[in-house]
Amino acid sequence: MEQIQKQLVQNSLSPKTAQNLSHHTISVPMMESITPRWFLSFLPWVPVEAGVYRLNRVRKCGCEDEGGHEALPGLCSERMGEHELPQSFPDYEEDPRKYELSIVQTILKVNGQVLDIFNSPIGQLQQQLRLTVEAMKERQEWEMINNRDFGLLNRVAPSMRVRTRSGTPTPDDLDELLARVWRKPAFFLAHPRAIAAFGRECTRRGVPPVAVNLFGSPFITWRGVPLIPSDKLLIDGKSDNNAAAGRTSILLMRVGEGDQGVVGLHQPGIPDEHAPSLSVRFAGIDSKGIASYVLTLYFSVAVLTENALGVLEDVEVGRYHEYE
Repeated sequence: MEQIQKQLVQNSLSPKTAQNLSHHTISVPMMESITPRWFLSFLPWVPVEAGVYRLNRVRKCGCEDEGGHEALPGLCSERMGEHELPQSFPDYEEDPRKYELSIVQTILKVNGQVLDIFNSPIGQLQQQLRLTVEAMKERQEWEMINNRDFGLLNRVAPSMRVRTRSGTPTPDDLDELLARVWRKPAFFLAHPRAIAAFGRECTRRGVPPVAVNLFGSPFITWRGVPLIPSDKLLIDGKSDNNAAAGRTSILLMRVGEGDQGVVGLHQPGIPDEHAPSLSVRFAGIDSKGIASYVLTLYFSVAVLTENALGVLEDVEVGRYHEYE
């Protein structure tokens, strides 16, 4: 009876019922763990062959010039005239370090029925690949910073390590780091909370850092060097540590092969390449109709000279100030 009365009162088609004849606008799947991965964008990449990069260095001879700098033996610096010229040559290390490409690898499983029936308006395989590749690249950035063998935090020379004076990252601390990596420093790399802590210390001292726009996004700078955020520089061993206090590190690097800096390593042009140095290989369909795709990402990172990379350690991120 209520249904009949409702139909008598209703003067037009209800919006709820009308939705049955309409198309909804849908989004692609969103994954909160995806970050900008600025480090991978700012870092120059060097292509390698056969998965190996051999780092040849000049052997240290222990000779120094009058200023205390390392120099080749037998160099002559005199006034013009006739002089007996010394002999010299740069010698190389006999056993140079070899950087072998590391991998991030997984097998993506996709139901063939899903690809047949539920593939419009958004391609299921395309989205499954996109999300898997995003996760692999997040892992790639983590490895390039934290890997025990080649990660940057573990490749800093003892002479290039600096500790904070009072825990918080102050302008004086970053100046000390710049004094170590003074030959064409490219960028600082720090956790977003470490950058925020540095900003607070600058504000407290009345010297707010200048912001610049790079790759379409704003970055604060110190002495003209941008501070690049990455959550892969852990706080007390965690990337998403929201505790009131915690400690982390800030890296500063020179980059590029021509400047004897830090470089990323990869091997573009591999078979079944989906992106540079990333392969997606179809591995067949099993008896249940599940398709398999093997995804492999090849990469590494190399520090070409010791003075190309420095680190500020023991950085406290949880200190705040009261302003009057």
